[in-house]
Order: sequence, then C-alpha cells, then structure tokens
Amino acid sequence: MVAPIRVVPNAAVRASSLLRTIQYTHPTSCPCHSNPGFHQSPPVLRPRAAQPGSRRYATPTKTETLKEYAFEMAASSIRFGPGVTQEVGMDFKNLGAKRVAVVTDTTVEKLDAMKQVVEGLTREGISFEVFNKVRVEPKDSSIKEAITWSRPYQPDAFLAVGGGSVMDTAKLMNLYTCYPDADFLDFVNAPLGKGRPVDKPLRPLIAVPTTSGTGSETTGTAIFDLVSKKAKTGVAHRNLKPTLGICDPLNTRTMPAAVKASSGLDVLCHSLESWTAIPYYERSPRPANPILRPAYQGANPISDVFSFHALRATVKYLPRAVRDPDDYEAQSEMLLAATLAGVGFGNAGVHLCHGMSYPISGQNPAGYRHAGYELPEPLIPHGVSVAVSAPAVFRFTGASNPERHLAAAEVFGVDISNVKRESAGEVLAEALSKFLADLGDQPSGLKDLGFGSEHIEELVEGTLPQARVLMLAPGLAKDLETERDQLRNLFESALTH
Repeated sequence: MVAPIRVVPNAAVRASSLLRTIQYTHPTSCPCHSNPGFHQSPPVLRPRAAQPGSRRYATPTKTETLKEYAFEMAASSIRFGPGVTQEVGMDFKNLGAKRVAVVTDTTVEKLDAMKQVVEGLTREGISFEVFNKVRVEPKDSSIKEAITWSRPYQPDAFLAVGGGSVMDTAKLMNLYTCYPDADFLDFVNAPLGKGRPVDKPLRPLIAVPTTSGTGSETTGTAIFDLVSKKAKTGVAHRNLKPTLGICDPLNTRTMPAAVKASSGLDVLCHSLESWTAIPYYERSPRPANPILRPAYQGANPISDVFSFHALRATVKYLPRAVRDPDDYEAQSEMLLAATLAGVGFGNAGVHLCHGMSYPISGQNPAGYRHAGYELPEPLIPHGVSVAVSAPAVFRFTGASNPERHLAAAEVFGVDISNVKRESAGEVLAEALSKFLADLGDQPSGLKDLGFGSEHIEELVEGTLPQARVLMLAPGLAKDLETERDQLRNLFESALTH
C-alpha cells in the first residue's frame, strides 16, 4: 500500500482555516453562498425509483439532451514536504514492485531529484531501468518512442521524475503498455482520436514533479502535439492519474527564473479557468454510464475550494518566486499552489486559454524561442502560450458570471466595491495585463510571438478540435459558425493586450 498522506497539526489548522475563509469570510469566494445563480443545485434526486412518466432517468429523445446532474472528485494521493523524495524506494517496496520504469529527461537526469530517486530505489533493492528521452512539449513521435521502449521492458510500476512533459509521457507509457494491442489514436480525445474510455486499472505510477506548474501529479490528463493535425491533444481519464504525487520543494530550487514564470502562469490559468468554467450541471450530454463521465466536468463546489486558493497563492507568491531564487517560502508555496490547482482543474477542467494555447504553441510560425530556455529547437512554453490570451479570454467570459470575475479581480488587488457587473470582464482583463507586465519578460500579445492577422484562420482551425475544453467555456456558442467568429475575435483581441 502507498504510505498515507501525513497531516501534521499545523497543516490541519491551515486546511480548516482555508475552508472557513472561503466559506464565510470571503463573500464572493464560494458561489454556493454568494451567487446562487451560478451553482443552483439541480433538482434533488429522490432515493426511490423514477415514477411513471418521469424524464429524469429516461433515455433522451433525438431532440432532447439531458444535462449532467452529478460530479465526481478524483485526485492522486499527495505527499508534500522537503526531502520526501528519499521515501520513494520504500513506496515501491510497499507496493510490491520489482521492475520499475523510471521516466525523465536529459536535463532532470543530472539533478538532485534523480540522485535521490536512484539512491532510494537502490537502497530498497528495487530493480529499475531509466528512460531519459522525454521531449519538452512532447510530440506524438516522442510518445510512441517511449511506448516502444516500455512495452518489451514490461515494468510492474512507473516513476516519473520531471515536469509536466515527463509525467504526461509516463502516463501514456503506462496506458499503452497495459493495452498492448491498442492503436495509438484509440484513447486520444475525440474528435482527433476515438476517445475510448480506459476501462481497467493501470499499473502504479508515482510522480515526482520538479517544476511548479502543470499539477500533472494529481490529474488523469496527458497532453502532446499531434503533428499531422498541427494541434495539441491528449488522453484524459481518471485511471491515468498517478497513484501518488511526491511534492518535494527541494526539487524545484534549480528552476531558472523563466521556467518558474512560465510554470507559474500555467497555475494561474488553471485556477482562473476552472474557477470560471461552466457549472457541472450545465454540461451535456449526461453520460449513459459513469465510466463515460469526463474528467473535466465543469466548476463544482469541491473544485472551487482548490482553484480559488491556488489563484490567491499564485498572485501572492509567483512574483516573489521569480524575483528571488532563495525565497524558499515562495518556491514552496508555488509548488503547493500547482498541486492544488491540479486538483481543481483536474476535476472542473480548463477552457478557452488552454484551448487556444494548443495551436499557438504547436504552430509557432516565426520560430519563437523564449528567453531562459536552453533548448536546441524553437519553443513557446506552455505557460506563455496559455497566458498570452488570458486578458482577451476573461474580457469575453466576464458577462457569464460577473461575481466570479470580480472575485478574481479582487485577488489581484482591485477595489471592486464600486465596479459595475457589466465591467467585470474588463476589470479582470486589465488586472491580468498588469500582472503579466509586472512579472517581466512576458509577451504583450500574440504579435510578440510572431503571429499576425494572417495566422488567425489557422489558429481558429487548430482550436476547434479542442472540444473537451471548449465545451466548458462560458459564453461560447454551440453552432460552429458563430463559434468560429467568436474565436476569430478572441485571437484578434489577443494580438496585443
């Protein structure tokens, strides 16, 4: 069995304080208390069989689509604390693992996190092999190479040591090793893939993040570039989530400032997007079987707690973490924020910032290289590609729920006492633009990444397949042509802040 999460009294006090703060002292933090129109409960399900003529459990007609009525909470077990990486060998021994596939990249392989992992596995007598060819921002080709390596090795457990790219690659190695006869597109999100559900447990996977951003140690999502379609996609299912996330603040000390900034912007958008996603009970269609319920369900009362706390922590600590590599409190709090945001968006989902980011980073027409990333190939880091559209996105979504957007703006220090509801989106957009500018070394729009008006149609076409996240975007039209027009306007607005 995996060692349980250790809760010390101080952590318990902090958790209790957080819940009290969000529920009672911050009137706009929880929509269940401050904004009944957002999370109105759907009709109560009676603990008896449906009555004759009832539509609640009836099969929808061709002209009727039932909306969701429930949400699920799923997240990996998490262990958090300085030095906990050294416990990983004992974890695998407790699991009874005898052959472990260690997944990393050539940069992380040289860091102390990997040294701690190797020492821990060796000390407990765990046999292991290392796959170190993970690509930053993985492509389908690099994922397939990793799967080809893992299938003949047949590990009985996986260990991911690195950032989101490493953790996502390890999830897919685990998936396709457990389904040796599956075609690569079988599990890939529709419409680019077949969207086949993962209908059995996978092998144990322990994730050791070395960046403070993706929250992938908590989620069942794995993202990569599908090169033939010039779009990012991936696989999303609860069974992909790691068995345990080992979050050790000592492992994030070596992140360059640019990586800290980009990773932190991913946390920022995870928080904001899951906080403002459509409520779970507005999602349709209702799944015919619980296994078909998506990991990304829409905002719900549990995800709200994690998302909003992660937002506040990111706004407070990210600038400090970027400015001062020796600010241990800020570095530690950002790792915790990334994990909490992972729990939030891993259950609620993200929407437009992420949906639009995938073609931005995948297309990169000018060969943009972000300062601070020592890589041989051009790269628009994921956090940069997500945040660059954020002001435009939240200006657009503000009308969907002004209270939530104003609550977010207040986190950035905006006095919202006299702000009109119809200005909520604009106020949050201005606060985001200022935050990005103050953070430093961030593009002030898509033009700084090499995009112009001539690229917008291709960006729109690259966004449309992201149905998994677009369906959670408030205010986005359901008919294709109107949706295209809205996306064109969003990309135009994102050319400059």
